Amino acid sequence: MYAWIWRRLPGHGPQRALVALGLILAAVAILWYVIFPWLEPKLQFDRGVVENGVTAPPSSPSVPG
Repeated sequence: MYAWIWRRLPGHGPQRALVALGLILAAVAILWYVIFPWLEPKLQFDRGVVENGVTAPPSSPSVPG
């Protein structure tokens, strides 16, 4: 697949490398400034599962008495 993309880029070796670098930078910029800000509220990495500072006690198996 990468060879197919490389063959479709205009120019010769150095020009193709610059065009490929520009395309990569454009994709990174779109991800950084558009996709990630839109996605961040949906993922909520900064919200933990602990509520009110209290964790649930670990469950222990019941021992027959």
